[in-house]
Amino acid sequence: MTTNAAITHGLFHLAIKTADLGRTRAFWTGVIGLREIARPDFGYPGAWLACGQPGGQAIIHVYAGGPALGQDSRVPHGSGAIDHVSLACSGYHAYVARFRAAGLDWREFLVPGTTLWQLFVYDPSGVQLELTFEGAVEDGASPDMSAARAYRAGRSFFDPLTCPALTPPPRSGESHDATP
Repeated sequence: MTTNAAITHGLFHLAIKTADLGRTRAFWTGVIGLREIARPDFGYPGAWLACGQPGGQAIIHVYAGGPALGQDSRVPHGSGAIDHVSLACSGYHAYVARFRAAGLDWREFLVPGTTLWQLFVYDPSGVQLELTFEGAVEDGASPDMSAARAYRAGRSFFDPLTCPALTPPPRSGESHDATP
């Protein structure tokens, strides 16, 4: 590789500020299926979450406490200027089942002119996720495009007051009663 080549290889990680580290960790591990990995001690609370396969990179960095506070001394929610984060996934109907079990609201979408299926859901901090699936290899019914379930760009369905409390799965080597 030459030194003057500028190459983007993919998303390295996304950093999320949160007011509730336990609930955010529970969403990303219990619902989305990432796993928590070792995180350097930065002097404030947080978590690094990686793809589930062995050697999976830490793609989500979560931080709480002082560094998560905005200028008004509150933790912001939502995606700001970023509309959503897209993750390549498989197991469309398994994710729908996870959303139902967690009491989460979601939306569904068929990308026009393609075989891509999508699910939209919010994490507890109001970050909108787009989970994208290759519909040609997914089992079961295609996305529900009814008025109540279909995703509409630019229309938020996040409500921080109704976002369910989530409990993280136990970390490796911990009992189920361990606190986050």
